[in-house]
Amino acid sequence: MREVDLDVFASEMAEGAFAIDVREPDEYRAGHVPGVRTAPLSELGAHLAALPADRLVYVICASGNRSAWAAEHLEAAGVHAVSVAGGTSGWARTGRPVVRGSDVRAA
Repeated sequence: MREVDLDVFASEMAEGAFAIDVREPDEYRAGHVPGVRTAPLSELGAHLAALPADRLVYVICASGNRSAWAAEHLEAAGVHAVSVAGGTSGWARTGRPVVRGSDVRAA
């Protein structure tokens, strides 16, 4: 399983990267990275078909623990995935924008 840091992730998101947030829906609604889709870890298998087979999938959570586990399992399932080290908490701590509320975009 590979990890990328927040600066690489921010750069890739600016270029239109595909990313999923594996936190639970209430965590996602409390604040997520703009453009990131929700795919809760508890439902990850149900989202496999919606993940792109031809491009890298960035996986983010609160701090990087759940996303590391999810990225490893996605790789085992044939999805090219990387975890975002630092997660949404790190993203927000660096002053980057977060979306709050019911703007839920499923993977």
